[in-house]
Amino acid sequence: MGNATKLPRTRRLTVIAQDPTIIYKNGPRTGQIVTSNLRIPAESLAAGPCGYRLHCIDYDATTDTYYDTGIAEDADAYAEPVDGTDVAAYNQRLLSEPSFHCQNVYGLMMQTLARFEFALGRRLAWGFGAGHQLKVAPHAFSEANAYYSEEDQALLFGYFPSSLTEGETIFTCLSHDVIVHETTHALVDGVRTRYTDPSSADQAAFHEGFADVVALLSIFALPTIPEVVIDNNFDPGNNLIPVDRITPEALRDSIGRLARQVGEEIAGVRGDPLRQSMKLAPGPDYLRQQEFQEPHRRGEVLVAAVMNAFLSMWSERLQHLGEKQNGMLDRSKVVEEGADLAAVLLTSAIRALDYSPPVHLSFSDYLTALLTADQEVRPGTDDRYRLRENVKKSFAAYFIPPAENADANGMWKPPTDGLDNMRYERTHFEPMQRDPDEVFHFVWENRDKDHLNLDAEAYTRVESVRPCIRVGEDGFTLRETVAEYVQILKVHASELAELKLKQPDGMPDAKELYLYGGGTLIFDEYGRLKYHVFNPVCGSKQNERLDYLYRAGFFDGKSLRTRFSSLHRSRSLPQIAPLEEGW
Repeated sequence: MGNATKLPRTRRLTVIAQDPTIIYKNGPRTGQIVTSNLRIPAESLAAGPCGYRLHCIDYDATTDTYYDTGIAEDADAYAEPVDGTDVAAYNQRLLSEPSFHCQNVYGLMMQTLARFEFALGRRLAWGFGAGHQLKVAPHAFSEANAYYSEEDQALLFGYFPSSLTEGETIFTCLSHDVIVHETTHALVDGVRTRYTDPSSADQAAFHEGFADVVALLSIFALPTIPEVVIDNNFDPGNNLIPVDRITPEALRDSIGRLARQVGEEIAGVRGDPLRQSMKLAPGPDYLRQQEFQEPHRRGEVLVAAVMNAFLSMWSERLQHLGEKQNGMLDRSKVVEEGADLAAVLLTSAIRALDYSPPVHLSFSDYLTALLTADQEVRPGTDDRYRLRENVKKSFAAYFIPPAENADANGMWKPPTDGLDNMRYERTHFEPMQRDPDEVFHFVWENRDKDHLNLDAEAYTRVESVRPCIRVGEDGFTLRETVAEYVQILKVHASELAELKLKQPDGMPDAKELYLYGGGTLIFDEYGRLKYHVFNPVCGSKQNERLDYLYRAGFFDGKSLRTRFSSLHRSRSLPQIAPLEEGW
């Protein structure tokens, strides 16, 4: 047998770090668009590029034009120029060449997919189910929009003429946070398919808010962006920075300056989450205000809570570093810590999806899931990052407490009574790690009120079973199996009182309703149940759901299912009055 050449596991690709309007203002790269060199999973690519998870089809439906694009296997054709290269010519290549546009989209989408798979500890499926490849169109149409379409099994990016610069075209496929935001929609749709269903104000806002969180933390996990943030606030020619000046307020101000540099036109497509998250200062109870009942605005509160936790972590970490010279820190260390903290927080934010209920998600549920997920992989006091403490404190500042059934630390309660005494005798450990029928057998054996406490009259279905191997920063490995089940009960409004639920005022007695509940079952490596995270069919969340949907007109025929195309199109319109949502 000959010596086979080992194929590389990763490759490097150049992408735009945030937005083409962000440029280096000092040093040898002055005037150059800020780029980053990503390390992404390597794979055999066909023209397009087309890989095993993404298929880039660069067809423009507006002009009926097909671009013949691809990525070279052995080199990065768009690497940063060396000193002396014409920066203007390099910028123009990035802005105008379809092949780079495809590389930019492919690189950022593959990195986002890799982040999710690392955080969740498994391969992920797309939400549409039929097929392994998500189609991507970098120049799909001439429109100020970009969105994920489950029906088309695709991410579609638009382009439009600039209203500020004559002859200039704005491409959404060159915006880092637009690409990562849309990719996150597609990935969350695969992990939690029912989060696009009509439910509550929080769940309606979660998809948008969480996609912005992933996009922004992904940007700050690239060292080039923390570098720009620091240069915005400090003398870029000085490699030493006074540590007492790196406060959360100073970082917030510097990020605000970065946000103001982002093009106003592309900001209309995505709603400018960077700027909005800096505007919502901690303190007011935004979620009770009428303005924040609208899903876009409500999602901004989630973004603000996470981003302010990040700023606190960054500042606090720098205050405690021992490598100081007369109260000064090396600039590169400040940048490195910011990127590191963003990556750690992003991993925990994604991992929280597995510890969240599959239906009726609230921001409080998500907070408790995040704290629990982080504790499971990074147990102990967390002296280095103090992530859980900072996240809990930041959410509290935005009046988002842990879930009602959380423990004193804000995490899901560990197994007690019923969970400790689960019936395992009639089920088998090995198939329970992958087989929905075997997990349903376990659910059925433990459905009574002394164990899982499921509704006896409701239809029950196990929707997914996912074995996971999660790895912490310290190399700690956690093996778990995550299963989701849902329960559905069909009733008339007049029957709600019998179920100890409240009938919304004005709802006709004969109105036919579907009540949904469900839970996440998390098993340890020995097949024992660790957590049962659930919202029951006849619990308090059902009252909130019915009231929200009735007030929103859902029971009168208005569609409240998430439609990402109309949702994102509304962001680009002048918001003179409250928007009619496509939820």
